Amino acid sequence: MAAALRIEVHKLLSEEQRAAIIAPLATYSRGHGFPFGPNEVGVVLIDGGNIAGGLIGSTNWQWLYIEVLAVAEPIRRRGWGRALVERAEAVAIERGCQGAWVDTFTFQSPGFYQRLGYEQFGELPNYPPGHRRLFLRKRL
Repeated sequence: MAAALRIEVHKLLSEEQRAAIIAPLATYSRGHGFPFGPNEVGVVLIDGGNIAGGLIGSTNWQWLYIEVLAVAEPIRRRGWGRALVERAEAVAIERGCQGAWVDTFTFQSPGFYQRLGYEQFGELPNYPPGHRRLFLRKRL
């Protein structure tokens, strides 16, 4: 018999906890021919010696996922966001990826991604209230 089971909520997971939670999913996926092993992509924008933005993402199963893209307000609209995405896409292509996807919100930057060739493939309405979360993809 298993020890008494319980559920805990953690505000922040350690790397060990995260790995332990993912392990059963990774084992299951690997057993079905899809090894789960996302590889981080980090593209950092440096201004002098300071970080002024960047892109956080990962590649897995021949796709790039863009989790976060941010550029400091004073240097926005100067092509840095485009440069960050294009560099991440180049890394993804080097890793054998066939596409990229991202989720954003109607109050953020869907037009930015669409100008880069991304097309919407899904949405979550009223998230946050009065807006939509949009899912976009692009073939690389």
